[in-house]
Formats: sequence, C-alpha cells, structure tokens
Amino acid sequence: MRMKASNQISSNLNILGGTPVVKGTRIPIARILHFLSQGFTVHDLKKEYPQLSVRKINQIIAAIACQAEKGTFLSS
Repeated sequence: MRMKASNQISSNLNILGGTPVVKGTRIPIARILHFLSQGFTVHDLKKEYPQLSVRKINQIIAAIACQAEKGTFLSS
C-alpha cells in the first residue's frame, strides 16, 4: 500500500521551526535519513526510536521515496 508523505510526515512552524518531522512526534525526517545514510537498518532505527514501529518506519521511508520519485518534497 502506497502512503502519501502527508500521512507520515508533517511540518508545523511551532514544532522545530517547521522542520519536517515524523507525524505526531518531534523526530526530524532529516535525522532518519542521516541514520539510513550511515548504514542503520530499520531495526536499528526501531532501537533508536522505540516509539516508532517497524511498519511506521517503513511507511516513512516509502513516503520519502514517493516524494523523491515525484520530484517534490513536503512544503508548508
């Protein structure tokens, strides 16, 4: 099932100055991407952020990939 980025990622000027975050958290999407770029696995991310399920992490990654495929990214 494809997920829209807006279902998994949010941006609010009152939360981290509008930095895109995992919806319902203060976890920056950039941090997730940084960890992935450093070789973290989904299970490593789960250990780092136990409040996120493996399913949710996979949905976030899919949402980012979907936005990249479209050539668009979350905008306020």
